[in-house]
Amino acid sequence: MKKVVTFGEIMGRVASPENLRLRQARNFEVTYAGAEASVAASICNYGGKARYVTALPKHPLAEAAMDSVRAVGIDTEYILRTDEGRLGLYFLETGANQRPSNVVYDRADSAISITPADRYDWKNIFKDAQWLHLSGITPALSKNAAEATLVAAQQAKKAGASVSIDLNFRGKLWKWDSNYSQKDLAQKTMREILPFVDVVVGNEEDCHDVLGIQAGDTDVHSGSLDTSRYPEVAKQVVQQFPNIKKVAITLRESLSASHNNWGAMLYDASENQSFFAPLDANGEYNPYQIKNIVDRVGGGDSFAGGLIFSLITSELSEPQTALNYAVAASCLKHSIKGDFNYSTRAEVERLMGGNASGRVVR
Repeated sequence: MKKVVTFGEIMGRVASPENLRLRQARNFEVTYAGAEASVAASICNYGGKARYVTALPKHPLAEAAMDSVRAVGIDTEYILRTDEGRLGLYFLETGANQRPSNVVYDRADSAISITPADRYDWKNIFKDAQWLHLSGITPALSKNAAEATLVAAQQAKKAGASVSIDLNFRGKLWKWDSNYSQKDLAQKTMREILPFVDVVVGNEEDCHDVLGIQAGDTDVHSGSLDTSRYPEVAKQVVQQFPNIKKVAITLRESLSASHNNWGAMLYDASENQSFFAPLDANGEYNPYQIKNIVDRVGGGDSFAGGLIFSLITSELSEPQTALNYAVAASCLKHSIKGDFNYSTRAEVERLMGGNASGRVVR
């Protein structure tokens, strides 16, 4: 099996314990996380091979970040170590009930945001790769990071690899060009990258904020989604970028910070067909009801990781099966603290098969 390459920033995740507000906390839980690293971790935990590429400073905290990805089997050979820049941080306050979770970023002048695209060894990075995964978070950091994301996509296509991207619009970022609003800068930048992409992942908000496409009158904040609108959203994405082969849209109904309904749709452009998961016994869309969320951060990344893994695994690659796998994987992630999904392939397939009781496995 060739490797899946992911490119993006890894940060220190500084979380207040349990459900404390950040202003209440006097000690914090520190782990290391980033969207693209999380995707690589999922793929390795399912038995695949992944390589993670980023830029990190030369100090012990960066070594700890590298150790965290090495621990799950991710190849770190082409992580660039720099004398400039810092390790980015994000501070997490986990919500509960009607109080949402909150993220505070501290990422200015991080190593990846100040490193030019030509510093990375792209030729060797993709020498044994079959896939590249990117996100809309990294190009939101800086002009350098945006250019590096574009070059990564171009070089991956040149090497014959497939490319996926999670649109991942982050309203607290996209501030590196004052000539544009955050949404306009995101649209301008992402539209330069998307012509090199085969698979797009996002949610309804991402499609609206990054591409100006909205699912009719659907309101993602209402706790209820009109799923019939989403095939049209996916078709509009493909109409704008005919190179895109598949569009995956996650369907999260946020009833509270602790209770979400979770599923997804996959549109296959070659067949002009949309698939939904999970399905009930009658073949109708019936989302997972996640009533006691442990940690929803990384849920979308676990979906992307599950989708990529299933699409490159022959026995899972049929669109409905691939989507079933990705949704089950991301459902399980909501029960795991931290950004990484430590679920195994066997556990994901058990949930795909209908075993959702949570009974002790002896």
